[in-house]
Amino acid sequence: MNRIPMTKKGLEKLKNELDHYKAVERPRVKEEVAVARAHGDLKENAEYHAARDKQSFVEGRIEELEDKIGRAEVIDSSKLGNDKVVFGATVSLLNLETDEEIRYTIVGDDEADYKNNMLAVTSPIAQSLIGKRVGDEAVVHAPKGNVEYEILAITIE
Repeated sequence: MNRIPMTKKGLEKLKNELDHYKAVERPRVKEEVAVARAHGDLKENAEYHAARDKQSFVEGRIEELEDKIGRAEVIDSSKLGNDKVVFGATVSLLNLETDEEIRYTIVGDDEADYKNNMLAVTSPIAQSLIGKRVGDEAVVHAPKGNVEYEILAITIE
């Protein structure tokens, strides 16, 4: 069974989503199916088929979340040291071409949110940073060409 690395916060988010699907979405969709079924002929009842599709999605998502939670491996970054980039670290970088500074936090795949600078550990940027120290340079192989960064700071929470 493959373990899924994630932060404690990421695991809590998945658990909250699972609770929401079980406590709110599942009963709501079950009621929608019952109401649609009461309208009669199921062969030509678009409302019934839509409700069943939604029910299938909800049950599939519940199953997926239970699987991910069961395989979750919460990684305590504070035990990995704070002298190099590791899973869970927040890294301040300087783009050597544009002199732009940016901060990324390296998280599990399910926690990744590029708009909020949360990078999946499997992303090219994160992969180029792992193991590097403050002052090191990292080269990211991007579709538009290589991008070079200097690591300015590493924060482990």
